[in-house]
Amino acid sequence: MPLEATMMIIDNSEYMRNGDYQPTRFDAQSDAVNTIFQTKIDSNPENTVGIMTMAGKGPEVLVTHTKDLGQILQALHTSSSKIGGQIDIPTGIAIAQLALKHRENKNLRQRIIVFVASPLEGQAADEKAMVKLAKKLKKNNVAVDVVCYGDGIEVTTGEDKEVLRAFVEAASSGDNSHIISVPPGSVLLSDALISSPILSGDRSSSIPTELGGTGDIPAASGSGGASSFEFGVDPSLDPELAMALRMSMQEAQAREAAEAAASAPPASAQILAAAPTSTTAPAEPTDDEEERLLQQAITLSEQDVDMEDDDEEEEEEEEEEGEGEIDEDEDEEAAIARAIELSMRPQEEQKDKK
Repeated sequence: MPLEATMMIIDNSEYMRNGDYQPTRFDAQSDAVNTIFQTKIDSNPENTVGIMTMAGKGPEVLVTHTKDLGQILQALHTSSSKIGGQIDIPTGIAIAQLALKHRENKNLRQRIIVFVASPLEGQAADEKAMVKLAKKLKKNNVAVDVVCYGDGIEVTTGEDKEVLRAFVEAASSGDNSHIISVPPGSVLLSDALISSPILSGDRSSSIPTELGGTGDIPAASGSGGASSFEFGVDPSLDPELAMALRMSMQEAQAREAAEAAASAPPASAQILAAAPTSTTAPAEPTDDEEERLLQQAITLSEQDVDMEDDDEEEEEEEEEEGEGEIDEDEDEEAAIARAIELSMRPQEEQKDKK
């Protein structure tokens, strides 16, 4: 989705009254201008488009940096009453570059689209002067597209060179500039532009990748005729509606998530709720399950027996410790009684001697 500010330079010379392009050259050009405007705005809502003339009394800027189709249509209606004179391509490009320089959004890349349906005259026919102008545009990062039709189609004979083609090649940086020639015939000028490299980058976002595009819209499958676009809206035709529907869906999802979080029960309640509440009888265990359960029961019973043995051993140790304390007390009393008895024996012996 290119982000660009585009200035269209239209041809309003006397040659535009010719009817080799139905209904006239100027009307075919107006249809092509409308197609370019719609494609640029649909590819990115931030894009802006301006329009100016390069014939009549002199180059004149009619609209600069607009997103309103009504202003473009009004400018075309105004320029239809000013058909006359000869084109001045170098002056028109210089004025268009100045208008792009004063764009509000500096993030927009600069592009100039020139419609040429008149033969080249003056400086426009000088290849060196045009190449010099192209290098200046390239230095200022301005891409240039040229649409040649009618008398603007260059025919080379012998050593003659195509001036406009050399101009575009000198201005191109990374294949960002193009030139197309649309001869009179059954193909409309607007249709030739749609399928040309001039608008391929803007329209590729709406073309499925399966068909060679770069967009995210999948190709329609089957013959049911159902819409394959998100929300049933083609973003390339109505990007604002598609964006509004997408934002509405995201807001609804965020609101539902907030309501769900607010009404969610506590963690303990969620754990209880997650516990099985079914009252149906459990299925009969298989042989493998019975063996596993029996083994668990045996293991638990052995653990219980070990615990009982440990308790009995602890009780016996306590009793032995108690008995040991009693014996020690008894030994002390006997020793005291023996000592008293021994101390009284000498006294008894003295009494007996007397």
